[in-house]
Amino acid sequence: MRITWWGHSTTTIESNGTRLLTDPVLTSRIAHVRRRRGPTPTAEAGRCDAVLVSHMHADHLHLTSLPLISPDAALVVPRGAAKLIHADSGASYSERCIEVAPGNQVRIGGLDITVVTAHHDGRRLPWSAHSGPALGFRVEGTPSVWFAGDTDLYDDLAAEAGPVDLALVPVGGWGPSLGPGHLDPERAAEAVRRVGARIAVPVHFGTFWPIGCDWMKPELFLPPGEEFQKAMAEMDPAVRVDLLAPGESTEVGAR
Repeated sequence: MRITWWGHSTTTIESNGTRLLTDPVLTSRIAHVRRRRGPTPTAEAGRCDAVLVSHMHADHLHLTSLPLISPDAALVVPRGAAKLIHADSGASYSERCIEVAPGNQVRIGGLDITVVTAHHDGRRLPWSAHSGPALGFRVEGTPSVWFAGDTDLYDDLAAEAGPVDLALVPVGGWGPSLGPGHLDPERAAEAVRRVGARIAVPVHFGTFWPIGCDWMKPELFLPPGEEFQKAMAEMDPAVRVDLLAPGESTEVGAR
């Protein structure tokens, strides 16, 4: 298996001859938030068999990035998102949507995907009536992967998402505060422990930041990656943490 992190929550999971793209943001800007670190993803980033969208927030369901994705790729999205996509991007995109909720299963190419719960606000904020569940995804590859989306800890996390071999776990945010429904580095380490992952790749940090606010809370931009690595080493030194820069990849073998 090969994992490539393109920045924020955008990753490519390549396994069993199948390419999955998570929460694609393939541009240099999302409204008032700009890409502050790493290059804008190349056209290669958009090549996939399917997209996994965790929730409707604009930094996860980024409608402007849809034209940059393979035209025949399925869009696995939260229940209710197809209507939003149709309203913004037209029928050609919404017809490719597979709407899902926790507990659903989907097969894409050589991979089985189980939809799991994420404890996060799934509404399309701030000025939209569209809403749906926030999701995570468990990919039954060799090895297996938990893509958390945005979530906080919850009681059934281990039972729903684990045990897995690899966790793509959020450790920060894109601004000078981290609201409810997110994991900080220490809580992210606890999430990895609960799902039993032997390898963790921290995401959702060190990429986007509000325009003109570079000076605000710099400790919340890049440091969460290293803080997660330290917290994970203290909690379970047997877990391998692959701390990637945007555009970098890591190879993961079977257990």
